Amino acid sequence: MEHFQADQASLLDINSDHHTTASGVEAFDKVYGLGYEVGHEDWSPYPRVNKLRQAFLDRPYDIDVERLRLVTQAYQQNEASPRILQCAYAFENILLKTTLHIYPEDLILGEIAAPAKASPIYPEFSVDWIIDEILHSPFEQRANDQFYIRNDEDRAEILKLCEYWKGKSANEIITAHLDEDQKKGSHMGEKVFQTNNYHFAGIGHFAMDFNKLMTLGYDGVLTQTREAFARLSKQDPDFGEKRDYYKATIITLEAAKKYITRYALLAEKMAGKEADQVRKQELLTMAQNCHQIAGGAPQSFWQAAQLFNFAVTLTQIEGNGHSISYGRMDQWLHPFYEKDVKERAVPKSFILELIEVLYVKMNNPTKLKDKGTVKVRNGRGFGGESLTIGGVDNNGNDATNDLTMLMLEASVHTRMMNPWVCLRMHEKTPYELKIKTIECIRAGYGHPKLFNDGPAIKAMLGKGVTLQEARNYAVVGCVEPTIPGKEHGWLDAGYVNTAKMMEMVINGGRILSGPNAGMQLGPDTGSLETYQTFEQVLESVDKQFAYWCDQLCSCLNVTDKIHRTIKPTPYISAFFEGCIESGRDMTNGGVKYNGTAPQAAGIATCADSLATIKKLMFDSKKYTGTQLLDALKNNWVGYEKLYALVNSSKIPHYGNDIDEADELFTFMFECYCRHINGRINPRGGKFSPGVYTVNANVGMGLYTNASLDGRKNEEPISDNMGPVHTAGGSHDIHGPTAIVNSVTKVDHSLATNGTLLNLRFPEDAVSGTEGRDILVSFIDEYISKQGMHVQFNIMSSEKMKAAQRNPELYKDMLVRVAGYSAYFVELGKPLQDDLIQRTELRF
Repeated sequence: MEHFQADQASLLDINSDHHTTASGVEAFDKVYGLGYEVGHEDWSPYPRVNKLRQAFLDRPYDIDVERLRLVTQAYQQNEASPRILQCAYAFENILLKTTLHIYPEDLILGEIAAPAKASPIYPEFSVDWIIDEILHSPFEQRANDQFYIRNDEDRAEILKLCEYWKGKSANEIITAHLDEDQKKGSHMGEKVFQTNNYHFAGIGHFAMDFNKLMTLGYDGVLTQTREAFARLSKQDPDFGEKRDYYKATIITLEAAKKYITRYALLAEKMAGKEADQVRKQELLTMAQNCHQIAGGAPQSFWQAAQLFNFAVTLTQIEGNGHSISYGRMDQWLHPFYEKDVKERAVPKSFILELIEVLYVKMNNPTKLKDKGTVKVRNGRGFGGESLTIGGVDNNGNDATNDLTMLMLEASVHTRMMNPWVCLRMHEKTPYELKIKTIECIRAGYGHPKLFNDGPAIKAMLGKGVTLQEARNYAVVGCVEPTIPGKEHGWLDAGYVNTAKMMEMVINGGRILSGPNAGMQLGPDTGSLETYQTFEQVLESVDKQFAYWCDQLCSCLNVTDKIHRTIKPTPYISAFFEGCIESGRDMTNGGVKYNGTAPQAAGIATCADSLATIKKLMFDSKKYTGTQLLDALKNNWVGYEKLYALVNSSKIPHYGNDIDEADELFTFMFECYCRHINGRINPRGGKFSPGVYTVNANVGMGLYTNASLDGRKNEEPISDNMGPVHTAGGSHDIHGPTAIVNSVTKVDHSLATNGTLLNLRFPEDAVSGTEGRDILVSFIDEYISKQGMHVQFNIMSSEKMKAAQRNPELYKDMLVRVAGYSAYFVELGKPLQDDLIQRTELRF
C-alpha cells in the first residue's frame, strides 16, 4: 500500500506546503443545519433566489409541442438534403422561431425551446412510445415522473406530428438492425442488459470545451470553422462529407448568434415597458450581455455565466442527450471572477447571488422519458448536470480558489436537484474546503459527492490520455470521469444486470422461474446440478460474462453507427477538439478521444451468491445444488430456514471486511472490467467499464428472479459498489469502516467509467463538532485507501417514512439517490423503499 500511495503522489505531484487562501462570503465552518427540517425558512440570503426557487417548485411538469412542430417542419422542407444539413436546418428553424421567455426576477436568460420546466419532444430519436403512451398509458397517470399535456389540441397535434416520424426515428432503425440474440437479452427481451439511453434518446454524458467558448466566442469558432473549410481540398476522398459538416457547423453557429440576439431584443423591449427602475436596469444589462456574447467573448462574470447557460441549453435543444455537464466551473470561470472582483470592484456577494440564480436556472430543463426508462431510473430532469470543483491543477498542485467555496455556498443556499456538485479531493485538499464540504453534506440535501483524484487520474491514464489532461478530468453524469472538450466517451451507454447473468451461471443458461421458466437464454455453461468444484462455478461466470458482454457491446456498436447516420450534432461538435480540425462530426469519430462505456449493476448480489454456493454447497456440503435451485424456483417458500441462513452472518458477506467474501466481490468486479475494457467501437475508440447502478438496481430487480444472496423475486439487486440489503436484512453489519475496507480492496481505477458508493448516516450520528470531525477523518481514510467516489445521505429511515406518510410536508426534501439527489416524495415507492432499506450507519 505504501508503494501504491507513493505512485499516486507522483501522479499528482502535490506540493505539500500549498495552503488555500480561498474564501467564500461566509465562514468556512458555518453550520448550515443538520438534515432536512419541516417548515424550514428560506435558505438563501437573497430574496430573488428564494422567489425563483419557489417559482420553480410551483410550476407543473408540462409537455411542450413547439420543438416537435418546428423540427418536423424543417425536415419536411429539406427531405432531399444530406442528413447533417437536415439537422442543421432543423436547429436553425427552432432557434429562429421558438417562443422566448424572460421570467420575473431572472438574471440569466435561455431555455431549451420550451417554457421553464416543460419538456420538448425529440422525434428524431423515437416516437412509437410517445404515441403508445398518449393513447394507452397517459403520462399524467404514471405512478411517478408524471408529465402533463396542456390541452386536447396539443395532444392531437403531437399525435399527428409523430406520425411523420414513423419509420424514420433512431429507435426504429436501431431495432431493425439488431438480431434476435441481441434483442432477447436487451430491454426488448429479458433485460439482461439495457441500452435505453442511446436507443431512445440522443448522445450525452460529455462536457464541452468551455475555455474555448469563453476565449473565442461564437465569432472565433466561426472563423476557425471557415478557415478549416477553406483548406478543404477536393482531392480529399471525403470531400463531400466534410463539406457538408462545415456547412452544417456554420449554419448552427450563425443560428446560435441570431438566437441570443433575439433575447437581447426581447429584454430591451421589456425594459421599455418596465416601470420599476431597478428591474428596468437589470433587463437593459441582460440585453447588453446578450449583444456582447452573441458573437464576442464575455467581458464579465455575468456575461460568462450567461454565455454558459446559452451554450449548454443549445446542446440540449440539438442533441437531447442526458448529462450535459459543466466541466470544472470553478476553474474556467475564475478569470472572469478575478477580473470583476479585483479590477471592477464587483462585490463578492453579487457573484454569489449570480451563481445561485444560475443554479436555480439549471433545474428548468426537463426531459420526457419512456415508461420503461422511468421505471428503471426515476427523474424528470435531463439528469447528470454535474459541476466539478476542487482537485489539482495541470501541475498537480491544489486548485482550490474563491469560486470553489462560493459554489458550495450557492449549493447549500439553493438545495435543489441541480447542479450535481462534484468535489474533487486529494491527500492535500485544504482543511477549510473539507469543513465547508462536510457542513454542506450534514445539511442533508445530498450534495456534494466526492471524488478522489488519485484513482480517478489513474483511470484516465488507463484510457490513454496524457497526465496533464488526466489532471483536468471533470465528472459527467453520476460518477463518470471525462476530459472536457476532448472526449466523447458514450458514458452511461448501458446497464448490465449481472444478477441475471448469475442466473444463467447456476441454471445452465436457462431462466429459473416465471412465465418463461426453462427458456434457454444464454449458453449452457453448467448448473448447480452439474458443477463438481467451486472453480467450475467461477469458470462458468467468466464464460457467461464473455457471452453477454459480446451481446451488449455489439448492440451498442449498432446504436453508435445509427446515431452517426440519423442524428449528427454539428453544433455540439464545434466545441470538441478534433472535429473542426478533421472535418468530422463527433458522431463520426471526430473527437480526439472516443469511447463507449457501459456499467455493471448487482456485483455484490453476485458476490454474496457465490459466497452462499461456496459455503453451503462445497465447503460445508449442507445443501445440494438441486436444493439451492429449488429454493429460488419457489421464491424461498418452503425454504425459510435456508433463507434465514443465507441472510445471516453465518455466510461471509461482502462489506464486512472479510477477505473470503471480499475476494469474491473483487473477482466479479475484475471479471466484468476485463470483458469490457479495450473492445473497439465504430468511432475508433475503446470500451470502458463502469461499476455503478445509479438507481437502476430497483428497476432491474423488478425483472430479476430470486437469487442466492437472499433476495426474493422482484426485490432490488445490490446498489452500486455497496453491500447487499434484502428484505431479510442488511448484509453489512460491522459499520462504515468495514464497508470502506471491503470496497477499497479492489482497484477502482480498473473501472475507467467510474464507481459509486452510497453511505447513509442518521442525523444524530454526525452531529456536533465531534460528529463533523469524525466524518472528516472518515473521508480522509477513504481517500487514502484509494476509493474513487463516495456520497452521503444524512437522513434517518424514520424521516423518510414520515415523508411517505405526509408527503405534503416534505415537498422539497432532497435525498441522495445514487449519483444524484431528487425530491423524495416524487420518487416511485419501490425506490423510496430501497432508500429506506439501505443500512443506517453509525461510527
